[in-house]
Amino acid sequence: MKLVPLGDKVVLKQLVAEETTKSGIVLPGQAKEKPQQAEVVAVGPGGMVDGKEVTMQVKAGDRVIYSKYAGTEVKIEEEEFIIVKQSDIVAVIEE
Repeated sequence: MKLVPLGDKVVLKQLVAEETTKSGIVLPGQAKEKPQQAEVVAVGPGGMVDGKEVTMQVKAGDRVIYSKYAGTEVKIEEEEFIIVKQSDIVAVIEE
């Protein structure tokens, strides 16, 4: 199954949460804060959204940082994804 976003939506796959702190303390499941970093899986076509022309600025494979409470979480075939508006992505991580 494949997710195909519409309009200015972007499908993200969240990067794995840290198991330990920088000082070496192992975190239990509930204490792990979900990272705000994700990999772009699919990108909508952009176009006219709410009366404004939207040009998509991210592409599949990009690593991004997104707003903490943004998006809709979905689970498909045991994999979890987050669908966000492009405007909820605050930065692209360049290496």
